[in-house]
Amino acid sequence: MRNVTLILDDGSRFHGKSFGYEKPVAGEVVFNTAMMGYPESLTDPSYAGQLMTLTYPLVGNYGVPAFTMEENGLATFMESDRIYASAIIVSDYSLAYNHWNAKESLADWLKREQVPGITGVDTRELTKVLREHGVMMGKIVFDDEPDNIPEADYNGVNFVDKVSCKEIIRYNEGDGRKKVVLVDCGVKHNIIRCLLRRGVEVIRVPWDYDFNTLEFDGLFLANGPGDPDTCEAAVANIRKFLASPSVRPCMGICMGNQLLSKAAGARIYKLKYGHRSHNQPVRMVGTTRCFITSQNHGYAVDAETLGADWEPLFVNMNDGSNEGIRHKVNPWFSAQFHPEACSGPVDTEFMFDDFVNLLK
Repeated sequence: MRNVTLILDDGSRFHGKSFGYEKPVAGEVVFNTAMMGYPESLTDPSYAGQLMTLTYPLVGNYGVPAFTMEENGLATFMESDRIYASAIIVSDYSLAYNHWNAKESLADWLKREQVPGITGVDTRELTKVLREHGVMMGKIVFDDEPDNIPEADYNGVNFVDKVSCKEIIRYNEGDGRKKVVLVDCGVKHNIIRCLLRRGVEVIRVPWDYDFNTLEFDGLFLANGPGDPDTCEAAVANIRKFLASPSVRPCMGICMGNQLLSKAAGARIYKLKYGHRSHNQPVRMVGTTRCFITSQNHGYAVDAETLGADWEPLFVNMNDGSNEGIRHKVNPWFSAQFHPEACSGPVDTEFMFDDFVNLLK
């Protein structure tokens, strides 16, 4: 294992060893406190452009499942067609792995997909730095190549455009099925699976496609990476949908919550260090019902700036930030967290049932 150094923008340095693909890389350094789920997290397009730090100390001990695709084009065990995170940073990489579903090691997978991985880093201390300072840009450099310094931009980059599909994709076509347009901002495959299991036809469109020209029964706004303020084309299409005299259901997840909120007039702001974990508690506004949720986002909705016809649906019990909105009259609602939670708790998957039951 070659010696590597993670250099943060504030000058902090963390030394470790390379166990993945050997190339220097730069990106936004974020941390995830989940105890498991690295195959799903690495393939989540919402991590595009980011160096993912895992706070759980032991990583790699259960290997990686086979990267196979179903006939419908969805990954069997992953959340997309490839790894989207720019790198993974861990404390202790397990050289040996054992799991009934494992087909290869995490290291072999990273090398095959040309994604760096570093181990031996004090990830708890790194997380403390990120919590105090906020997320920062960082660079992974090889100590024996001191002049090979990578550069990367994150702020202002439209990562949604980089990860969204480029043409319309249809799933579960059939006469008599309810049609759901899914705006692909970087959709996790389990969102599509959750819709297909409920018997609807899914029409997956690029993030900036004017879906209002299609015939459909409901609108679904998917998750995705980066800054929602770079997605004004999607917001314009959502506003057109909301203004249509034909009122149809709409549900959003993560980036979808932020885009729906922007269409409703709200302001978006960047969190100091984001929510990336399996254990974020949220409360349904107006009730005492609380749920444990899986989350992965760096931006949040300023609920105080919502239009008069809208109201918060969920609130984060840790920091009070918005976790979803709903219209006071029409069947439009969203969640900042992931009800499909792959990986993570499935306490809130009922939201898919609520959405599908609204389709007429």
